Amino acid sequence: MFQDRKIAVIIPALNEEKTLPHVLSDIPQDLVDEVVVVDNGSSDRTSAIAKDKGATILAESRRGYGYPCLRGIEYLKTRNPDIVVFVDGNYSDHPDEISRLVTPMIEEDYDLVLGSRILGKVEKGALRFPVRFGNFLATLLIRIFYGFSYTDVGPFRAIKFDKLLKLDMHDNLGWTIEMQVKAVKAGFRIVEVPVSYRAGTGKSKLTGNIKGIIIVGYRILRAVFKNLFYSPK
Repeated sequence: MFQDRKIAVIIPALNEEKTLPHVLSDIPQDLVDEVVVVDNGSSDRTSAIAKDKGATILAESRRGYGYPCLRGIEYLKTRNPDIVVFVDGNYSDHPDEISRLVTPMIEEDYDLVLGSRILGKVEKGALRFPVRFGNFLATLLIRIFYGFSYTDVGPFRAIKFDKLLKLDMHDNLGWTIEMQVKAVKAGFRIVEVPVSYRAGTGKSKLTGNIKGIIIVGYRILRAVFKNLFYSPK
């Protein structure tokens, strides 16, 4: 089923030497053609571990979430995959569930498939209150202003690469929101599938303190309202 599709994985990573080996080991080798790890300025062995595991290593000095993803996308323009999957490097996602995301794209021709933690199995304590609140706020605003009912804005997702390029992504901390609302406005075929989620062992870069929570909340509001005026290419 997957043999005629070229699938790439992008993993933004910042000081993930403890968790990255598990993430890379759990990626289905028979499904994924290339794994791209974008080091966001790590001070540990993140890049060395990724290299040892056979991943393509890129560097992005601008801190955040969207910037490393954009760096990975720019690189993949030279590789032209059919599908790109985004996975976090902190081992909260279950990379072995990538087939759950890709299968609807191949069998039912969906353009964007989102892994929903809300619909899936969440380990106790994995989704802390700030994350749940931000998720609730984002999905509520998207439903009100864009007329589409998402259950989650989590990072684990797959999208057709040619469709991704048409979205003209450029946000940083509002990255996941930007993709989801632009996909709605572009008329993409979108579906959510249940995925598992664990607490992981990496420290959150954004929601571990009050300042981070405020930044995330601001980025959610900014991404939702700014893209109301987005016009698909």
